[in-house]
Amino acid sequence: MARTRFIGDPGLTARMTTVMFLLGGLFVVLIVSLMAVGGRGLAPIIGIVGIGIAVYQWWRSDTVAMKAMRAREVTPEQAPELHAMVDRLCVLADMPKPRVGVADTAMPNAFATGRSPDRAVVVVTTGILKTLTAEELEGVLAHELAHVAHRDVLVMTVASSAGIVAGMVTQGAQYGAMFGGNRRDGNSALPVWLMMLLVSIVVYAVSFVLLKLLSRYRELSADRAGAYLTMKPQALASALQKISGEMNAIPDRDLRASQPMNAFFIAPAVKGVSMRTLTSTHPSLEQRLEQLARIQAELGRPTG
Repeated sequence: MARTRFIGDPGLTARMTTVMFLLGGLFVVLIVSLMAVGGRGLAPIIGIVGIGIAVYQWWRSDTVAMKAMRAREVTPEQAPELHAMVDRLCVLADMPKPRVGVADTAMPNAFATGRSPDRAVVVVTTGILKTLTAEELEGVLAHELAHVAHRDVLVMTVASSAGIVAGMVTQGAQYGAMFGGNRRDGNSALPVWLMMLLVSIVVYAVSFVLLKLLSRYRELSADRAGAYLTMKPQALASALQKISGEMNAIPDRDLRASQPMNAFFIAPAVKGVSMRTLTSTHPSLEQRLEQLARIQAELGRPTG
């Protein structure tokens, strides 16, 4: 992770390294398996496409995320209080100041993205600005800046490439199997497409689970780092409770539209769903509040 005043997290570093290594291995397995089952002409194309997707995600992650949320970058003149808060936290954390953005949506949320601390952007929604107090918003921003300092946003973005490529191969194999099955003399091609389908499904499933496990841990890590930086864990706990409560008032249509960004939000765009599942992007609210309460007790401050 970058050298800042955020507390270090060897567990997060180890998990990010392991996930990247395993996903890289899965990508190699996918390519080798394609070659082994007869897709020698297709394997190099998949390899090039996979590398291209990873590079594109690395290079354009901030732009893609902001477009997905229809967010706009704001200047200190346009959002003086928000910029002042980010300025204070960056000085406190001894880290470069990221760009600041605002997404015009009633859903209370925030996220950070970017390929490096120098190219990062922290985005908040108009909904969260209306929902939280200044102290609570500071806790949320500290959480997002911790993601930037930990560089886990970059790892999550690039690591998702393996799942994207596997998904592409899965779809291609399904179409290939259908096409081969409809040809009179194409029966011999069916096992090749079937093997491609099975391998790509396995790669996709494993990458999906690995990313969800990493996503949940990195949220707990950012909660810890942000709470220790501001020394106000109860403010972040209060913010998480408000955000989760307000999510129930957001129309289902708006929540569905935002769900592709769930892994990057401070709280998932869902209502009334338990986060204690293998496929969830975030730890449960109860788990996060328990951790923040322990930090509050450790700092010797009463919980509100």
